[in-house]
Amino acid sequence: MKLIDTRLLDDVTRQAKESPRLRMNYNLHDSLDAKAQRLLNALEPGTILPIHRHPLTAETYILLRGKIKILYYNDWKEITETTVLDPLLGNYGIHIPAGQWHTLEVLESGSVILEVKDGPYAPITEENLLK
Repeated sequence: MKLIDTRLLDDVTRQAKESPRLRMNYNLHDSLDAKAQRLLNALEPGTILPIHRHPLTAETYILLRGKIKILYYNDWKEITETTVLDPLLGNYGIHIPAGQWHTLEVLESGSVILEVKDGPYAPITEENLLK
């Protein structure tokens, strides 16, 4: 059993703060080949998540604590939509369609999302980074 509780969120957040990338994953799936990739992603302000897309899978974020801004882009690197996820305001999550250019900005230390997408794990390739 993997209980998602304050202790686990605090532990993953501590690891994110210690990481040069200012983020840390805690995988809930058993392998990178799993058909569903489910993970906690602890994110700290200043982490850099490049604008990217997943051409073959949608992605869902549920914010467990903290505050983050999600940004959508078009092919010309223009922002087309933004939304702030903040459980205190009743904005808990977002479903990002397959192929949608996106990134996020962390607005509050200690932010943790539950992230879900189809597997197996596939690293982001150059053609799926918006430069």
